[in-house]
Amino acid sequence: MGGRTLADAEKLDWLRLIRSENVGPRTFFKLLDRYRSAGAALAALPDLARKATSRAITICSVADAEAEWNRARKLNIRFVASCEAAYPEALRAIDAPPPLLAVAGRIDVLSRPIVGIVGSRNASAAGLVFTERLTRGLAEAGYVIASGLARGIDVKAHMASLDTGTVAVLAGGHDHIYPSEHEGLARRICERGALISEMPLGWEPRAREFPRRNRIVSGLGLGVVVVEASRRSGSLITARFANEQGRDVFAVPGSPLDARAEGTNDLIRQGATLCTCAEDVVAALAARRGGDQPDALGEAPRLAPEPEPLWDELDLFGDGPVADRASPPRPSRFAEEAPAPPAQADGPSGVIAGLLGPAPISVDELIRASGLPSRLVQVALVELEVAGVAVRHDGNRVSRRAA
Repeated sequence: MGGRTLADAEKLDWLRLIRSENVGPRTFFKLLDRYRSAGAALAALPDLARKATSRAITICSVADAEAEWNRARKLNIRFVASCEAAYPEALRAIDAPPPLLAVAGRIDVLSRPIVGIVGSRNASAAGLVFTERLTRGLAEAGYVIASGLARGIDVKAHMASLDTGTVAVLAGGHDHIYPSEHEGLARRICERGALISEMPLGWEPRAREFPRRNRIVSGLGLGVVVVEASRRSGSLITARFANEQGRDVFAVPGSPLDARAEGTNDLIRQGATLCTCAEDVVAALAARRGGDQPDALGEAPRLAPEPEPLWDELDLFGDGPVADRASPPRPSRFAEEAPAPPAQADGPSGVIAGLLGPAPISVDELIRASGLPSRLVQVALVELEVAGVAVRHDGNRVSRRAA
């Protein structure tokens, strides 16, 4: 349980230790447990490294730590230690939680009940519409929404909960918002929610940082909802972390004809709770925690066991940001989420084609999901109909033609 308040000098030692070479969360807490303070651990670290590796390691200097500390203050970013009361209680309970969180915005939202919502970056219009409805329903029930600020489902969940509280977990430093087009949204999130990161200021996210981020998204909350996910989606990493952390995993079913539903349908077969509305989540969490507004973790149903480990990059002496510069990421059977320029759609028709799925959706909802003027959407739909891509249905609805 947290309750201590670290003095600035002690917290600066924590920052130096976690920013030192090859020191990640597991290593940090093992050192803290052995030496009782970060300062003592820093003093012992060079000798420990020589005994273990026959080489010196780079320890974060006082000057470098103070530079990050001062820059964070100028950006209105606060460091919260895992032993402090302001640190999210649920996150503190996971295996190898971030020792320090850099928090921008309203830190009080981290103490409220949280549910994670994640899904496809290449989301369908139907998935985006459902995400908005789900988010608003959960917000009305008193939940803060956590997600990863990615394109598609993540950003829709954040936007739908701007007024009620949302937490965006960053894969890089606060000064490297990814994707860059979400910088304006990040500023709006800080008005009533929070941006959090365990990575140093100046750190640009790469492929291996996204699973680290995902474990925080799942660890913050009482449960995680996966709206859309292909079989190689990074959202399934979040679901697996949630399962390992004892959180409830919810999955939104989808058409067997839509690759964006393969991952979520698989999760349901493995034991995830089917989610068709916000009430499915609210009722399940209340029933398993014994109250209308759960405020403590309980035992959640577990998914079928995973045949191989998804992420083991947090191991002792091999999990720190400095070490990442020298060691290549291990291969993953999931699609990488490495920063890359967004694919250029072929005009409005390409945008609309990407949003269409096998499930019919109203043209009005399609217009809202696309963000395009109504006239351009109508023209694009005509072009897609002529090309045999789109199909019209009764009630002014449209879908993608089955292959």
